[in-house]
Amino acid sequence: MSGVWTFLSRTQGGPGRLSKLDIAVYAYLVFGFLLISGRLPGMALLALIPLLILQVIFAAGLGMLLGILNVFFRDVGQMFGICLQFWFWLTPIVYPLSILPPGIQHVIGLNPMTPLMTSYQNVFLYNQWPDWSSLIPLLIIGLLLCAMALRLFRQRVGEMVDEL
Repeated sequence: MSGVWTFLSRTQGGPGRLSKLDIAVYAYLVFGFLLISGRLPGMALLALIPLLILQVIFAAGLGMLLGILNVFFRDVGQMFGICLQFWFWLTPIVYPLSILPPGIQHVIGLNPMTPLMTSYQNVFLYNQWPDWSSLIPLLIIGLLLCAMALRLFRQRVGEMVDEL
């Protein structure tokens, strides 16, 4: 477990850094809210481990690819920040997908993060196991992003040193 904290402390720099205390406080708040609302998850909570691994694979692949591109095209960082705002609201994180009209549900369903967020909602709010088959496209996209980032890094590592 200390390896996770070491990884987080080395990768989370700057003012947005998460400490063990921050994570513990957030966890207590979330589980306290779930307990008060009567929606404390049971065995389905075990699904969080593969869901988090899947999320890390996708985020690492996207982050590495964008990081490499940002070395050569400085506007990538600023543009992704703007895109991330739209992506957040086009992903059912703070709302259930079921409240949207069917036509919009189909469009939001094209978002690769939708099945992951729906899975988190199923685990935390409904004590249900995720639909694992709906997460396969996200896994494939995440692995492809990691492979593309690795390939791009290997091709451009010399140029990256000069640019930085």
